[in-house]
Amino acid sequence: MRVTTIHAPGDIRLEERPDPTIERPTDAIVRTVAACVCGSDLWPYRGANDVEAGNPIGHELVGVVEAVGSDVTSFRPGQFVVVPFCHSDNTCAHCAVGMTSACVNGGFTNGGQAELVRVTQAEGSMVATDGMPDDDLIPSLLTLSDVMATGWHAAVAAGVEEGDTVVVVGDGAVGLCGVLAASVMGAGQVIAMSRHEPRQRIAEQFGATNLIAARGEEGEQEVLDLTDGVGADAVLECVGTGQAMATAFNVARPGSTVGFVGVPHGVELPIRRMFSKNIGLAGGMAPVRTYLPELMQLVTDGTINPGIVFDAVMPLEDVAEAYRAMDEREAIKVLLEP
Repeated sequence: MRVTTIHAPGDIRLEERPDPTIERPTDAIVRTVAACVCGSDLWPYRGANDVEAGNPIGHELVGVVEAVGSDVTSFRPGQFVVVPFCHSDNTCAHCAVGMTSACVNGGFTNGGQAELVRVTQAEGSMVATDGMPDDDLIPSLLTLSDVMATGWHAAVAAGVEEGDTVVVVGDGAVGLCGVLAASVMGAGQVIAMSRHEPRQRIAEQFGATNLIAARGEEGEQEVLDLTDGVGADAVLECVGTGQAMATAFNVARPGSTVGFVGVPHGVELPIRRMFSKNIGLAGGMAPVRTYLPELMQLVTDGTINPGIVFDAVMPLEDVAEAYRAMDEREAIKVLLEP
């Protein structure tokens, strides 16, 4: 099969590798219908994370079941499934309280930008659609494997409630999905911090009521001006950098919570401000499987269309170009078709 591999920063290749096989009774093999490049894939691409030459890369996909292990009883070959990037048995003590991303038997999709993918806890992880979905639903279903669920997690962690003023820091696909999540949850004001016009347009489609292009102190002051100096009832931090986290806390009102889902790189927490203003921090790796049933219903009934975040579609053989386009911000998020 063809699978995307990374060999060094900036060095993405599509290679022939042996097809994955059932290794354990809990496994399934899924043939990819659609995959994509994630913002977190860009960390090793840019050299911010260590790279082991030749490692498969990618973790977001939807597809059709090819084979299942003996312990996988709820799925059969031919079913269309959404595969969460983090696998879980959905039965352990952590899964029982919704933290499926911390499953004691968990794992991760490895090499999701490929023609075939092995899912290690298939019974507890995958969610099937009711028959083969229409082509126009596939992009939105693909977002449920990570970015939409991650944006949703940011809003849940921040405690977004009806009528709240919400600030979303970050205008990547996750941040845009965070805007959508806050809107669906009934936020009264959703302030998207974005300086890129194509992303601003999507943010407005997703329900942003205000856009702030400025960064740092200037952007923070604009948030305070919009909120009469009070700050936000909830903040969604969807980047993972020190500057993004600092901004999140600087625009959060006393007693609020910052929901963070950006993979942290060089972040230091403002503990003194957190203490003196009673500002909380919650979030982390999204428990995708926990949110999947609700999010799938919202997609299939037409309430949300998060697939709009894909502003480019490329064949799998152009995966290196997909990384380049996202790295240089020529694309928000690229959908890959094997």
